[in-house]
Amino acid sequence: MAKAAAFTCTACGAAHSKWAGRCDACGAWNTIVEEAPLSSGPKKALGAARGKGILLTDLATEEAPPPRAASGMEELDRVLGGGLVPASAILVGGDPGIGKSTLLLQATASFARSGLKCLYISGEESSAQVRMRAQRLGLAQAPVALGAETNLREILTTLDRERPALAVIDSIQTMWLDNIDSAPGSVSQVRAAAHELVTFAKSRGVAIIIVGHVTKEGAIAGPRVVEHMVDTVLYFEGERGHQFRILRAVKNRFGPADEIGVFEMTGDGLAQVANPSALFLSERDKPAPGSAVFAGIEGTRPVLTEIQALVAPSPLGTPRRTVVGLDSGRLSTILAVLEARCAIPFAGLDVFLNVAGGMRVNEPAADLAVAAALLSAREDVAIPPDMVLFGEISLSGALRPVGQTENRLKEASKLGFTRAIAPSRSKLGSVEGMEVRQMSDLTAFVGDVFGAG
Repeated sequence: MAKAAAFTCTACGAAHSKWAGRCDACGAWNTIVEEAPLSSGPKKALGAARGKGILLTDLATEEAPPPRAASGMEELDRVLGGGLVPASAILVGGDPGIGKSTLLLQATASFARSGLKCLYISGEESSAQVRMRAQRLGLAQAPVALGAETNLREILTTLDRERPALAVIDSIQTMWLDNIDSAPGSVSQVRAAAHELVTFAKSRGVAIIIVGHVTKEGAIAGPRVVEHMVDTVLYFEGERGHQFRILRAVKNRFGPADEIGVFEMTGDGLAQVANPSALFLSERDKPAPGSAVFAGIEGTRPVLTEIQALVAPSPLGTPRRTVVGLDSGRLSTILAVLEARCAIPFAGLDVFLNVAGGMRVNEPAADLAVAAALLSAREDVAIPPDMVLFGEISLSGALRPVGQTENRLKEASKLGFTRAIAPSRSKLGSVEGMEVRQMSDLTAFVGDVFGAG
C-alpha cells in the first residue's frame, strides 16, 4: 500500500493533503511542495508528521556554571564535584549493609541544616525505623521531612506539592507504578520509575538522590539504562571487616569522575577522613617482606596505599591466585612479564595479593608496586619503609610514565617518605627532601632493588 504524500506551503507552512496551484491558507501561488517523510521504516516509525525545529547555538555560547549547594561534608561535596547541583539526578549503589542509608541520612540532615528543604522517602523501612537511626546518629533535630511510601504516583504528588530542594528515594527497587502490571523490582518497574523520577527532577528543579541495590558482581541491579538516565553514579564501597568506606564517582556530568570520598564507620555514624593516606598507612607494622607502598591518584587527590603480597609453595597441581582490591587479570599479566622478561618463575607457588584497608585500586600505575610486593615476598627481602613506588609495566617489560608524578611525590613527602622509584621520562617537578630513582625497565628495577637480573 502506497504511503500518502504530504504537501506544505513554503510561504505560510500550512499542510495540504494534495498538491494545488494556490494555497487556501495564505493565497500564495505555486508555493505548495511535497515534503519528504521523516521516516519510511517499519509500521511504528515516525512517518510523515513533522515537528517543530529546535534552537541551535554554537560552541562559543557562554553559560554560567550551575549553582551548587554545599552540604558541609567535604568528602561528599568533593565526590559530587563541589556540591549539589539543582535538578540533578544521582544514583547511589552499594552492598547491603555497607552504610548507604546511614550516609544519605547524614547527608540529608547536613543539607537541611545548611538551609535546603529536604525530604527523605523510605520504601524499605518504616518511619519509626528511620527515626531510631536518626536518634542514634544525633540527627533527630535536623529539619528533614520524613515519609515511608512505595507508590510512585503518591510520592511524585507529594514532591510536587512540597517542592523540596532535595529528595532522597530509598530505594528504586521498592518503587512501583500503578499503570505497570509487573512486580516492584522488575526491569520494567525499575526503568519506568527511574524515568519518572529523572523527568520530575528536570522539570521541577528538584535534586533527587536514588538508592539502588547491587548484584553479586557489584554492579547496580536493574537495566543499565538507569545509569545512563541519571547525571551522577556513585558507588559506596568497603569491606565489612574494615571500618573504612569509599564513596566513588564512576560517572558525573557536573564534575570529575573517579573522585573518591573516604569515610570511617564509627558508633556515631560515618566520620569523614580528611587525610586518607595517613589512615590507610596507619596500621603498617615494622618493615616486612611482601609490603610495598603505592602512590596513586584517585580522581584529583593523591592517595597512598599499602599493597601486600604473600608467595608460598603450593600443595596443589594448579597454584592459587587470590586477589583482593586489584584486578586479577592485571596480576596474571605482571606474573607473566616477570617470568618472560626477568626469568623469575612463579610456577608452583601460591600468590595472594591484597590492598590494605579495603581500598580498591584500578590504576595501571600500581603495576610497579605490585611487582615489588611480589618480588619482596618471593625473595623474602623487605622493601625500605621510606620508599614509595609507581609506574605502569608494559608487556615488553618497559616502565611507562604515569600522570601527576609531582602530586604523588608531594603526598609521599608529606607523610614522611624520602625515597621513590618512578619510570624514566617522568615529569618529576621539584619536591624537597625526596630522592627519586628513575628506572627504564623491569629488569633494571629487579637488579637495582633486589640485586638480581
